Amino acid sequence: MSIIKIDIDSDEFQAELEKTIDFTDKVISQFGWEYNPEAEVNEGVQLGLARNKMMHGKRFCPCFMVEYHGNTPKSVDGRVCPCKPAIELEIPRDGTCHCGIYCTPEYVAKKRLEKGMKEVVHNHSRGLSRDECEVLVNKAELDADELRSLLEAREMGIVEFKLVDVREHMEWQMGHINGADVLVPTSSFFQVLDDAKLSKSENIILYCHVGSRSAHCARILGEMGYEKIGNLTRGIVSYDGEIVR
Repeated sequence: MSIIKIDIDSDEFQAELEKTIDFTDKVISQFGWEYNPEAEVNEGVQLGLARNKMMHGKRFCPCFMVEYHGNTPKSVDGRVCPCKPAIELEIPRDGTCHCGIYCTPEYVAKKRLEKGMKEVVHNHSRGLSRDECEVLVNKAELDADELRSLLEAREMGIVEFKLVDVREHMEWQMGHINGADVLVPTSSFFQVLDDAKLSKSENIILYCHVGSRSAHCARILGEMGYEKIGNLTRGIVSYDGEIVR
């Protein structure tokens, strides 16, 4: 079977794309959703919907395969835009549909905040706002720039969290992150944990040498009922802030 080729510059396709954009506009309005703040996501989905309408006669979700049963085209889970799984499950649960074009206003606001926050933490163009700190300190995985920005914000009283080193005492003496609050070595984790006096409801960020021990300890704390655990993904070796030696 030869590849089906559609000329996206053709008048036929451009006319169908216009109809599709009008269609997604109406879906957004009907459900009170918003478009994804990343314009290329929306454009890619709209192109895929227009393509499927031309090829198969329906706006099947472009993220899922369309199969033919006889002369009838079908998609997984009846994925015709706006699809039932997106309306009933994905958007209420995740804030966005699988394809990413339809989002709740809350999801869009969070993504815009994260986008501005990334500019701050990686380029250090300004300090973090309180809202940006709240998003960042609740991440499960953080990079070195994010941790350094949070430590700077904590010094200014903008955010609260505990930074916990889970390496061994010898490693701590050789060098630890300036701002680390307590050492809870992995080898004696359960014995020392009570002495650390960590609250199950406070934000806690763990780190080790390269991120593997701290990720393991984060899982343990989660199972013990600690609610807000973050991990420095690549450990102290990735951290370019101040080290106390």
